Amino acid sequence: MKDQNQHINQLIDQCRKHDNGAQLEVYKCYYKAMYNTSYRILNDEFEAEDIMQEAFLTAFTKINTFKGEVAFGAWLKRIVINKSLTQLKKNNKYDEVKLEVVANNTISDEPINYSAFNTTAVLQTINTLKDNYRIVLTLNLIEGYDYEEIAQILKYTNENVRTTVSRAKKKLKQALLIQQQNNKVYAR
Repeated sequence: MKDQNQHINQLIDQCRKHDNGAQLEVYKCYYKAMYNTSYRILNDEFEAEDIMQEAFLTAFTKINTFKGEVAFGAWLKRIVINKSLTQLKKNNKYDEVKLEVVANNTISDEPINYSAFNTTAVLQTINTLKDNYRIVLTLNLIEGYDYEEIAQILKYTNENVRTTVSRAKKKLKQALLIQQQNNKVYAR
């Protein structure tokens, strides 16, 4: 891991000198992860590809602002997330906060067999949620950001993020329970 970090740091230094070969190497190291991050936010393959490309252009253009305080991948991911959220707003798909009432009684009492779901099924279910729920769950559960970081990214209050994540998790659980119940019906 240390060798890989040194290699990336050397490539970043070369990128600062406008070395196209180094830029291509950096691109090859990160493009899949950055595409996936953008896709999970935008839920559109073509837009995710465009945003990922724009993010790399921005990163290479502003490479001198990268101070090395965080890993390069984290810095690049933040650019991808910000560009993806901006694109989502442009598409008029994203409203600041749409609150939805989630019935607590059906969720907390019903047990769910998580082992019955594979990762792909859970990701597909997340993609069916409203944009604000999908985005906060993606940032929290998949990208690993904590509530404060999500609040900064989305320009929400911490309380709003906590509430939205909680509601999104409940909505996800409801959707997974429905899937699980439907699968039991089909198995009979």
